[in-house]
Amino acid sequence: MEDKLEIRHERPSVEQYLALRMEAGLSAMSAGGAEIGLPRSVFAVTLYEEGALVGMGRVVGDGGCFFQVTDIAVKPSCQGRGLGKIIMREIRSFLDTVPDRSYISLIADGEAARLYAQYGFEPVMPDSQGMFLRR
Repeated sequence: MEDKLEIRHERPSVEQYLALRMEAGLSAMSAGGAEIGLPRSVFAVTLYEEGALVGMGRVVGDGGCFFQVTDIAVKPSCQGRGLGKIIMREIRSFLDTVPDRSYISLIADGEAARLYAQYGFEPVMPDSQGMFLRR
């Protein structure tokens, strides 16, 4: 599988990003927000097959103390082939280089928690509770 897969440590274009988020069932983001946010990624990984974007993931944060894993998405027609694991492997390799005592977080939707647990992430409940403010 990985022999025809191209792994790049680069962010997708705004158009690719918005399209893959929608196709993978993630919430919609604005083009304006993506134009601002994508270049500020601390780390990004994209997966391509035959020149087409099939998966992505990003890490955002301040680059020293706080990091958040986000935008983990795989094209539905490519799911079930371990691409999410490849994305998380690349992200985890990057996270292993950040300063000690950094706080690394993510929001796990549904069954995705099982994938993230394989890379060392664990629930924060009951000590903490994740919260959000949508604008």
